[in-house]
Amino acid sequence: MKEKLSFIVRHAIDSAVAAGHLKPIDPPPSMVLEIPKIAAHGDFSTNIAMTMAALQNRAPKEIARIIIDHIEDRDHLLSKTEVAGPGFINFFIALDRWHEVLKAVHQEDTAYGTSQAGLGKRVQIEFLSANPTGPLHVGHGRCAAVGDTLAAILSATGYEVEKEYYVNDSGRQIRTLGESVFVRYQQLLGKTIDLPAENYQGSYINDLARILLDQEGEHLLELPEEEAVTHCARFAAMKIFEGIREDIVAFGVSFGHWFSEQFLYDSGAVQAVIQDLKSRDIIYEHDGALWFRTKDFGDEKDRVVVRANGLTTYFASDIAYHKNKFDRKFDRIIDIWGADHHGYVPRVSASIRALGYDGDRFQVFLVQLVNLLRGGKPVAMSTRAGEFVTLREVIDEVGRDATRFLFLLRHYESPLDFDLELAKKQSNDNPVYYVQYVHARISNILKKAEERGYKDIDWHDDFSKILTLPEELQLIKLMARYPEVVARSARLMEPHRVPFYMKELAAAFHAYYHDRNKHKVVSDDAKLSAARLYLVSAIRIIIKNGLSLMGVSAPETM
Repeated sequence: MKEKLSFIVRHAIDSAVAAGHLKPIDPPPSMVLEIPKIAAHGDFSTNIAMTMAALQNRAPKEIARIIIDHIEDRDHLLSKTEVAGPGFINFFIALDRWHEVLKAVHQEDTAYGTSQAGLGKRVQIEFLSANPTGPLHVGHGRCAAVGDTLAAILSATGYEVEKEYYVNDSGRQIRTLGESVFVRYQQLLGKTIDLPAENYQGSYINDLARILLDQEGEHLLELPEEEAVTHCARFAAMKIFEGIREDIVAFGVSFGHWFSEQFLYDSGAVQAVIQDLKSRDIIYEHDGALWFRTKDFGDEKDRVVVRANGLTTYFASDIAYHKNKFDRKFDRIIDIWGADHHGYVPRVSASIRALGYDGDRFQVFLVQLVNLLRGGKPVAMSTRAGEFVTLREVIDEVGRDATRFLFLLRHYESPLDFDLELAKKQSNDNPVYYVQYVHARISNILKKAEERGYKDIDWHDDFSKILTLPEELQLIKLMARYPEVVARSARLMEPHRVPFYMKELAAAFHAYYHDRNKHKVVSDDAKLSAARLYLVSAIRIIIKNGLSLMGVSAPETM
């Protein structure tokens, strides 16, 4: 509907220019069609006349009237147009044209809401990428939900998307993990030794040490400490990563590619990129260390890539990793990180520009923290002390559907309150229940209708004369918005728009259904029943499509 109207308005402007009533404009003005907040102002409105006023040197109202005078509505899409306020153009869609939305939903079914706007451009989304030094926590879960849903939305709008997990299986944090497990291992064998405060403190470290002792016995005490720590590190990282992968599967997330940081060292990629940048004087030596001239490329200061002791920093492998990404010819590269990494964005962006790549092809989305609540009261968590609620614990308590849906409810840049008790409620207070119940309720209606002989209902032209109540037209207009919601979510990279829309559609359905005296779906009137079944089954299709984008199930019964 919106695309058709946009074409009509652009054609009207071109016609006005051709007739000499408007000056030629190059490039053509951008046009935004919005849904007015007040229904009396029409179905769509545009301010294009006001954006053209300065270039045309004419009053916006005059331009708006010229555009209206040159509209050719051969398909009878519009019932009325008007100029409002300082120069808005309001459009009223003919009532019988709205019913075409219902036909489109049924005909396209699972494809309704999809498009080819992305034109097959290749997008890589790297997200979650938690260090294998501890189990996934709720913050990781929010990153996973955002990344996975964004990938689904982009795929639905015509992009070729690859999801990637970067395995941080090298560096100082892995050695610290090994040291932590080795200390606990020695304590289990009666050694009097303290675990340093900077090491990992969680109870999972004790669990790993017990498993190691059961499998290896006491022989690690006979090894040189460095060798024993290395052995503990490899064992612990492997075990933790096995658990991470199991949790990812439980959360309904899959990755097309798992990329190892250690591979960058083993393949020589880190050393090669350092040598290349040294040869171009982008990396220089100072006080025995190697520094990257990140300040020359937009960062606040230069950064160390190799310390004076010869050990590389995380930044060194990140440079090589992002070079590898660009070498794989993605049109756009998206990293989704936790908000605590905000200070790291400028240096990575600087390294990309220094390597000669287009910095606009790289984006970082920072996902804010999750405040875990129980009945409105904060749940105490401390990562440093190892006292945190794992993602798996949340999934086990409230379910995958509720966890994913609630993680997506707010813009990822906003902190999120996640109430465990609310997530378990089977009431309208729980957003995921509220939306899923629509699908289950309509499924039940269709099942009972089938028992009464209503089966495989196809469109009938009489439906446009039957479904004329304001509430029914409101539902149809809401359904017409779904493709634009998905397209806009992809364009703005904002997955929260989908669950917001789902809640709005669910609210409209609940209001319609609960007034059963006026809106009874199946009644003694066969034509009215068929029309309303066609209407509600279209709602069910969209609810299922939207939930699918979020990785949330659409239950038949609840």
